[in-house]
Amino acid sequence: MRNISLTKELTVTLLFAVFSMVVLGIFYPFCMNAVSGLFFHSQAQGSFIANENGHVAGSTLIAQRFVNPAYFQPRPSAAGDYGYDAASSGGSNLGPTSEKLRRRIIGEIERLQKENPEAPLPIPAELVTTSASGLDPHLTIPGALWQVQRIAKARGISPDRVKAVVLANEEGRTLWVLGEPRVNVLLLNLALDSQFGKTQQHAIMMLNGRHDNE
Repeated sequence: MRNISLTKELTVTLLFAVFSMVVLGIFYPFCMNAVSGLFFHSQAQGSFIANENGHVAGSTLIAQRFVNPAYFQPRPSAAGDYGYDAASSGGSNLGPTSEKLRRRIIGEIERLQKENPEAPLPIPAELVTTSASGLDPHLTIPGALWQVQRIAKARGISPDRVKAVVLANEEGRTLWVLGEPRVNVLLLNLALDSQFGKTQQHAIMMLNGRHDNE
């Protein structure tokens, strides 16, 4: 009797394991992919965005490095050895007493002041601190407006025109209550190119530790 009971329990266990693998490992993912592809096609494909020439410029979910002064710059990144590495998402894990963190922030402040001599003080904190993922694609409105003078000078246009682009691309709070009003840096830079044309020196982006021209 014990052998029959054990055999029955093993059979039920194996059948349940096979059933679970089929339902949760095949059927469920297939249904989720089908539903997301049908109703959220762009998000399911990675939220890629194309420029006016139809070439993929990047994803609206992942920050990129822009060094051209005519473009908005995202927050610093600790993702990967060179930053902005989507395969190494994460923060620096450096605490408030870290000397390494202190030196890095001082370096960012000096760089920003050098590149933005006409920008007001203080510098928004988000421009010298990394996000938890290292790939935050957004800036708050103050973080974007702080860079307006540099971009206007590099493009030879009035600061008011650049500011108007920022405000036109403002995204509200999630569900009207979560987070702060913000702008997507990639979409903002594409809007600059669309309205004022590309500059002679294209933005340089670092993807997976490599430099690529936009």
